[in-house]
Amino acid sequence: MNLINKKVTHERFGTGSIVKQNDTVVEIHFASENKKFVYPDVFGQHLKLHDKNAANSLEKILHEQEMELKEEEMQKEEEKARQRKYQELRADHEKLMKNHKLHPESQMVYRCDTEEQSSPFSDWTVSSGEIKSGNNKGKPNKPSRLHQNSAVLLTTVDPGIPEKDRRILGVYMVKDNFIGKLCEDGNIPAHSHYRLKLTDEESKQMPFWKYYVNEKSPRKTTWNTGKYRYFDNSWMAQILRDIVSLKSDTEEQELAQQFLEHFSKMNQIVEQELKEPNGALLRA
Repeated sequence: MNLINKKVTHERFGTGSIVKQNDTVVEIHFASENKKFVYPDVFGQHLKLHDKNAANSLEKILHEQEMELKEEEMQKEEEKARQRKYQELRADHEKLMKNHKLHPESQMVYRCDTEEQSSPFSDWTVSSGEIKSGNNKGKPNKPSRLHQNSAVLLTTVDPGIPEKDRRILGVYMVKDNFIGKLCEDGNIPAHSHYRLKLTDEESKQMPFWKYYVNEKSPRKTTWNTGKYRYFDNSWMAQILRDIVSLKSDTEEQELAQQFLEHFSKMNQIVEQELKEPNGALLRA
């Protein structure tokens, strides 16, 4: 707003007239000298306009400025709170990473329904689903056993085919620094490098039950409920070893070998000491 030539009264310098004005400074001519002040702040503290209409308009500007400052302060406080929360989570994360002990069954096998056989390979992530009952019903399942040493095995059974013929579609290591205990949304993202997809022909040569066994029912190939199960670290190493042998493309075979070596290192597995598969299919 234009305040040039508007009369004002300053609590110390008396009456004067505005002679210059820009976005940040206002200059006022008093009886003896000119003075410059911060605009519009001075009007909210030491200076009053004689023109009531101009004073009302200026009051609105000052009010808006005050609200903007409060909003900025609020945003700063919220950012500080977010940073504090981040630091706390980071500290918890580092503590869990430091104190992590390998669980012998920290691998996940995921059951892909027919309509979702391709979706995990488009975004390279799966969901652990929701809790079905109890006080936490509807909340995401936390894949609590998964850690940096974990891999997710993707499997499926085609319509009309018995469960014993469940086949492996692909596999990926979880993302670096992933900790299942801290997973709030149930999503399990893949590592940027260690991820493998099998062709249809390769998949048919990789039956899941060749490796997996339920020790309570070692000859049964049944999967009644649930989207995923945890399983033995050494079984996953067996699967990766066989994928290396299966791959004919040089580049894919090299990636599979790197995957196996990385997985073995993360799970303290000596490849040369790996046993042969002894899953439910081989015990029937």
